[in-house]
Amino acid sequence: MKSVSSSLRLLPLLVAATLSAVAAQSAVAAQDAGYARGRILIEARPGLSDAALDRILKEHGGKRRKIGQSRMQIVDLPANASEVAVVAKLARRPELKFAELDRIVPATLAVTDPYAGSEWHLNKIGATSAWDSSLGRGVTIAVLDSGVNVNHPDLKDRIVAGYNIYSGNTDVTDVCGHGTAVAGSAAATSNNAAGVAGIAGAAAIMPLRIAYTDSTGCHAYFSTIASGLTYAADHGARIANISYSGVAGSSSILSAARYMKSKGGLVFVSAGNNNVDENVVPDPALVVVSATDSNDAKASFSSWGSFVTIAAPGTNIWTTNNSLGYSAWNGTSFSAPVTAGVAALMMAARPDLGGDTIQSLLYSTAIDLGAAGRDPVFGYGRVDAAAALRATVAYQPPVDTTAPLASIAAPLANSSVSGLVGVSVNASDNVGVARVDLVVNGTVVATDTAAPYSFSWDSTGVANGMASVVAVAYDAAGNAGQSAAVAVNVANSVTTVSKDTTPPAVAIGNPVAGTVSGNVSVSVNASDNAGAAGITTVIAIDGQTKAQGTGGTLGYNWNTRKVAAGQHTITATARDAAGNTSSTSVTVTTK
Repeated sequence: MKSVSSSLRLLPLLVAATLSAVAAQSAVAAQDAGYARGRILIEARPGLSDAALDRILKEHGGKRRKIGQSRMQIVDLPANASEVAVVAKLARRPELKFAELDRIVPATLAVTDPYAGSEWHLNKIGATSAWDSSLGRGVTIAVLDSGVNVNHPDLKDRIVAGYNIYSGNTDVTDVCGHGTAVAGSAAATSNNAAGVAGIAGAAAIMPLRIAYTDSTGCHAYFSTIASGLTYAADHGARIANISYSGVAGSSSILSAARYMKSKGGLVFVSAGNNNVDENVVPDPALVVVSATDSNDAKASFSSWGSFVTIAAPGTNIWTTNNSLGYSAWNGTSFSAPVTAGVAALMMAARPDLGGDTIQSLLYSTAIDLGAAGRDPVFGYGRVDAAAALRATVAYQPPVDTTAPLASIAAPLANSSVSGLVGVSVNASDNVGVARVDLVVNGTVVATDTAAPYSFSWDSTGVANGMASVVAVAYDAAGNAGQSAAVAVNVANSVTTVSKDTTPPAVAIGNPVAGTVSGNVSVSVNASDNAGAAGITTVIAIDGQTKAQGTGGTLGYNWNTRKVAAGQHTITATARDAAGNTSSTSVTVTTK
């Protein structure tokens, strides 16, 4: 397969013409099975060093590629490897949060009618009234799709720089027209006396091509979608839309959605067009949208299930097309961006509100349909833009003085540990947990930003004997709740060096060079020939010390909103017990 520049760390998916006939046949067979040949997706638990992860993957001949600034990795496998077998083995590794196949998913387009259409849905959801309060200006909507026709007269003024995740370049040309239609339904320019009006007609559109086209339509991979979400979050998008079926059950996509939520964003996905219960477990990281018709009934094609959170018009949605004109489309492909556009209006009206608050207001103002309360067909109800904007403008955030609760579920007190130790934390809050820090002997060794909170602690970084393990949970208001300390007995083999003149090795696991935004988890790992227990590690940003501690692992939560936009240098320095030092740096750009 065609490679992508490692500096971009994005996804190569085009099959090279030089593939052997056998490899080509294997790729076709894997596609027929519904997943990509030659790669899988994993996520390491916080605290696991890159070196330790590489040793785990080496057993399977795997080589990893980091997805943006997240902890997820694309793992390239040898040609003779079984993706199914490798995933089964890696999924049982306690050092990993998950391992999964890189499955293929289709666009959620039902049918098109080039002669139908009026924008009935605008009045149905109260968009025209909502426009009195907001048009979405200042909010960027990432459209993860088949590309966008950036020359369309109703879209060209809305476009900001995007990326072709599929091919690893900047060509976002729409290869099947689906993305252009989705983009228009969310944010086609309003008040320009031409064409149609999107829900958020002054919002920016970030085109991210995650799909390819073949004789059966537009398709994407779990890996391209997860990469696209991470790219959107790292580059400042507040909204992301994915109008593809079968994504809500993917561990990698859920992880990327949680990553985007940690930056204050929201991810909208379509429920599907199979007219069945999709039987997917609901997750708050995703806003899952089913489709309604002009009578507020379920669209005939719309899927449903407990994962559906809200409904929106999805029949005869008049929007932009790839021929620089307009046509009417059907599908949950369009109910999702209609809802995403409403969220953009809300965020633009109140940029001070976080994604969780916007999501809650979106649900609480929906018009209840079907069974009372949330139901599997309409979720909380059909989106109501006018009511959502009224509630958003009037919203007064409560003063949050309640600290989160945290407890360590594993390891057990007074247990003996060695090597890599799995640490599980239970954390809850009256509003929501923003992150959990793992603290060992007073040093923050790792940070996790999404439940379930779990770590892979390298116990070789502390001296043998009793060690104190504490979890500290933080909410968005800055309140902190600390668990009771768990004392464990560290029993690792000890290395003796008669005369130590070798400096420690130190690496910054996150972030990598590139763009960052919001809260950034800085993770540093160090090792030494005399053992990591005698190391002192320091994290500095632009020359100013931000965190320091003892042992081989150090973590720090960096709030980039408090620094000027532009380039910043993160430096990690490690000093061993003999006084030998070494350092490494990475330069990132804040939005």
